[in-house]
Amino acid sequence: MVIYTAIVTHFILFYSIFDVYFTSPLTHGMPPHRSTTIPPSKRLVLIVADGLRADKFYDFKYAPYLHSIINNQPSISGISHTRVPTESRPGHVAIISGFYEDISAVTRGWKENPIEFDSVFNRSLSTFGFGSPDIVPMFKRGLTYEHFYLECYDHEREEFGRNNSYELDLWVEEKFKEFLLNKSNSYKQELDQSGIVFFFHLLGIDTNGHSHKPWSFNYLQNIQIVDEIVQRLVILIESYYSHDQKTTYLFTSDHGMTDWGSHGSGDDTETLTPVVLWGSGIHQTRKNIHVEQADLCPLMAYLLGLEYPVNSVGQLPVDYLYPTDEHLLKAYLQNARQLLEQVHVQKQELMKRLINFKIYPLLTDDDENIFFTQMDRLLKTGG
Repeated sequence: MVIYTAIVTHFILFYSIFDVYFTSPLTHGMPPHRSTTIPPSKRLVLIVADGLRADKFYDFKYAPYLHSIINNQPSISGISHTRVPTESRPGHVAIISGFYEDISAVTRGWKENPIEFDSVFNRSLSTFGFGSPDIVPMFKRGLTYEHFYLECYDHEREEFGRNNSYELDLWVEEKFKEFLLNKSNSYKQELDQSGIVFFFHLLGIDTNGHSHKPWSFNYLQNIQIVDEIVQRLVILIESYYSHDQKTTYLFTSDHGMTDWGSHGSGDDTETLTPVVLWGSGIHQTRKNIHVEQADLCPLMAYLLGLEYPVNSVGQLPVDYLYPTDEHLLKAYLQNARQLLEQVHVQKQELMKRLINFKIYPLLTDDDENIFFTQMDRLLKTGG
């Protein structure tokens, strides 16, 4: 009997490890909530410089154009805090979908998310993506993405370009130029609508960091090249849209890199990445801000007036925008509703699985209804 009890106990303990640590946190079946009916921007440009460390970026001489924006234009800039594992896939998922690493990805060798998930791209009316074949197509899986146009270089180019990794970034710029020149008429209706995203994934810095280390000439030169590419992309987009001042730009990185050219763990050189936001909807300058990487997802959704991605755990960073703006506060309240929808679904799933499940006493349905009723009333009365 003792042996039998010991075997059962060990089995329960062994099973608990997988139940706690290897079960996907993602839930499905939540209704979406639109961020705002009065979006601050018509289109958003997301530029991700893969592997860019915050300390290297904020050395002025390597990125003069972006620093001129920080110092001379209404902009929001500072540090985006990533989480481990500091890898490209989970970093981009956090930025674009608003949640951190899904542990069930271990079943796919950490190469992709096995569970279907929502994203800003999915909620956009159209998304145009250019960059690495390992990153850009990742967001065109599962859900309906007919509105997602993408162009990627092949893996052979990625391997061949290791000695001149910045050429991968120049390829992205060149393909976008060709797109505007040769295909913009075919996509004119999509390009002219509100709620669209341009996504540029620039891999050169990361590749140079692995090959030559972040303190090398190659890495630092690639930062300068990316800075020049950003400037030219802005000129192209502003020219195409006749400087209508309805474009918002977000520049950031998925992760940093250690001095010895690696990433994946939790050192500050890996988890601290730059973030710069400017353009439509940004009317004041805020420097040295700190934001969680997943918070960039609801921020982008709000700027475009999209529905918040239903799997996002990010919180709209209202403190860095206009905390007294009524529409922003309503968007923040919608963000709270979207987060609670996940709690509702998880609660229902637990009630089906557990016999003695107890509802958290401070988060009952009645408490939620009272809270949102009070918040809606305060917003209406200006209290």
